[in-house]
Amino acid sequence: MIKKIQALYYRFFKGGVAYARYLGVKVGENCLIATRNWSSEPYLIEIGNNVQITSNVSIHTHGGAHVARTQFPNFDIFGKVIIKDGAYIGAFSQIMPGVTIGEGALVAAGSVVTKSIPARVVVAGNPARYVCSV
Repeated sequence: MIKKIQALYYRFFKGGVAYARYLGVKVGENCLIATRNWSSEPYLIEIGNNVQITSNVSIHTHGGAHVARTQFPNFDIFGKVIIKDGAYIGAFSQIMPGVTIGEGALVAAGSVVTKSIPARVVVAGNPARYVCSV
């Protein structure tokens, strides 16, 4: 019970960075985190320095639908998510398992990132595609 109260305290009364660190996300310095949507394995998420993650971004480290497992018992997808220094992730974006977002990259709002993104590029869409360089 005390653990649940503590989790609610961090979620609603502490900042996004404090809540992420409380859950086990590795967060660098000078980050601005507005989302509260973290994966079931937050310890697999690493965020560099000077990163901005806006509201309602979801970072997934695990996927494997129950329906798929009934037909394929060994079906499981999981992977570490790394967001490097100076990256920006727009509102309502989805970051899938095993993705690395490069240094200084910009993910447009509402994007679904299914593959790693190189440094200093802008991506947008579903799935996220290259738009331009920064």
